[in-house]
Amino acid sequence: MSAWRPPQGGRQFTRPALEQWLGSPRGRELLTLEQRELGRVLPEVFGRHVLQIGSWGRGHELLEGAETLHQAVLGTVGDFGATALSETERLPIAAKTVDAVVLPHTLEFTHTPHNLLREANRILTDRGRLFVVGFNPWGVWGLRQRLGLRSRAFPAGARFYSVGRLCDWLELLDLEVTEVRRFGVGFPWNAPRSDGEPWSLASLTRPFAETYLLSAKKRVLPMNFVGRVQRAQVRQLVGVASPAARRGESLQSRNEAPSDPAPAA
Repeated sequence: MSAWRPPQGGRQFTRPALEQWLGSPRGRELLTLEQRELGRVLPEVFGRHVLQIGSWGRGHELLEGAETLHQAVLGTVGDFGATALSETERLPIAAKTVDAVVLPHTLEFTHTPHNLLREANRILTDRGRLFVVGFNPWGVWGLRQRLGLRSRAFPAGARFYSVGRLCDWLELLDLEVTEVRRFGVGFPWNAPRSDGEPWSLASLTRPFAETYLLSAKKRVLPMNFVGRVQRAQVRQLVGVASPAARRGESLQSRNEAPSDPAPAA
């Protein structure tokens, strides 16, 4: 009986494919909307470092809303303004050094998305945040892929993952999902909305939005160091000591006063 293997993900796109997508009207419009949605949540990150993993956009385009001291892009395709290039499954970054990780459509074009999520969790600090931008498999691009109507401008080799499946993976990594935001530039033509908002007619088409932004944070149990219990000190009530307290302080001062030295022989 063969050992169970996790399902394989997509394959990395090439530089010409990314240039063609970002040069198309649909690609630029969607990138602008994704930048706007990330700009809504990135200012909530407190710390020093925000890291984008994956080449999507040019340079720090998606990280412009971050207010941390340092922002970096660890890309997979050259000539797109990345700070450095690296494999997504093996990140050359020390553990617990990054305050927020942004994955803009990186899971769709990664051969082993589970390893990528584990690496992102490894480099996050104890109060780290994770932001995943992904394509909805029940959205326009997912349905086009199922019907074989692939757009010539869209990078080939993508594998889409639903929000529910992504939440299951994050649960295993002890990451808590805080918000799921759905939006898109195609059908359905609705304004960006978050899951859990009051019901409306537009919420009926929310599951079919082509893109989502998932926000998560690490679950950290507070660590309390139990030290030596100190005795409580009795303080004066409203700044005036009682007569008994004054007599006690006077007696204590006499007992603690040094005795006169004995006369020399």
